[in-house]
Amino acid sequence: MEQEIIVGLDIGTTKIVAMVGRRNEHGKLEILGFGKTTSIGVKRGVVANIERTVQSIRAAVEEAENNSGVEIKWVNVGIAGQHIKSIQHHGVLMRNNSEDEITQSDIDTLTSDMFKLVMLPGEEIIHALPQEYNIDYEKGIKDPRGMCGIRMEANFHIITGQIAAAKNIYKCVSRASLDTANLILEPLASAEAVLSPEEKEAGVALVDIGGGTTDIAIFQDGIIRHTAVIALGGDIITEDIKEGCSIIKDQAEMLKIRFGSALASESRENEIVSIPGLRGREPKEISIKNLANIIQARMEDIIEHVYYEIKNSGFEKKLIAGIVVTGGGAKLKHVPQLIEYMTGMDTRVGTPNEHLAKGAEEISSPMYATAVGLVIKGFENSDLSKGRVSQSEVAEMKVKTPAPPNGGFFSSFFEKTKSFFEDDNNRNS
Repeated sequence: MEQEIIVGLDIGTTKIVAMVGRRNEHGKLEILGFGKTTSIGVKRGVVANIERTVQSIRAAVEEAENNSGVEIKWVNVGIAGQHIKSIQHHGVLMRNNSEDEITQSDIDTLTSDMFKLVMLPGEEIIHALPQEYNIDYEKGIKDPRGMCGIRMEANFHIITGQIAAAKNIYKCVSRASLDTANLILEPLASAEAVLSPEEKEAGVALVDIGGGTTDIAIFQDGIIRHTAVIALGGDIITEDIKEGCSIIKDQAEMLKIRFGSALASESRENEIVSIPGLRGREPKEISIKNLANIIQARMEDIIEHVYYEIKNSGFEKKLIAGIVVTGGGAKLKHVPQLIEYMTGMDTRVGTPNEHLAKGAEEISSPMYATAVGLVIKGFENSDLSKGRVSQSEVAEMKVKTPAPPNGGFFSSFFEKTKSFFEDDNNRNS
């Protein structure tokens, strides 16, 4: 029996994760292995140092290969950063015969036309996501396949990013001796990992608090309605702790993880933690209450930006399922309570364990939501991109990837960006 193996590569600001997965007989995601390493070349979701990022990717992929027994070649890579923008656009396709049923090919053609839109200099389309269709002016159709009609229209949620940022990701992946199967917006990946179909239908805002950015994706009626990336994340909280407590960054990060809280009112006045002094100096005593005050002030800043995006989307009153917060920042104590207090919306912490097979407790943390989501999105895109990984013999556990199919939602952007990268290589050789 032939099996698919998909690899997700989350290139984050604080960590890089390579995750290898396949589906079991129950349709659950079975993680064969993963690797995690500190990210030392990424700032606010964007590659800032090619060589350091390549080193981190290699280390994470090597660990994932050792843990899974899979030779990794193709990876589904996440993209984020403040350069990410989204717009709405309306597309129209005139068909030749009203008697012929609408097929997936018609949908692909209409979607591919969106990639021909003229963007601002330096920008390129990453995703063109159909929201709902109109067939011969009949509105509100979610899946037009099998229907008949001459005029097929669709509203699209189009996500754009800087070409330079995408090129740098491709360069890092290529220099790590890997090939990019799909470039996937990180909040879309996280949404696949932690949101239920019922939440997407009812209306929900996903808030993924990472190290360098906070990603937002809003769904309503099962349709993606709004996306945004805020250039604030857990790292800025660590920097505030470092400055406010006059300690080094590693100590600040440790304090945040082990003793941090997003609500100062939940901390006692008399709780103190002692930090070892540097090179024989006296230990430094830090008040847990003071630590929580620092964290709460910065978290409130992040939540204010998030709430602005939710209100700006126009769907604030339609989000019946409220907010789902995930990412490493969601591990801070009392984050859901602070979000509920500031927005008045029900909030829960999202973990990817709903999609995971039993025995994957180690990666059921919200910090792995994006990596798990990249694997899930890889399976979704496997028939539309060259990321399909088949495995003829399970015992050998070797990844074998066929040639990429023509067309598809993501091929236009992938081929253009790949050609830019190849041009660079030619010029440098």
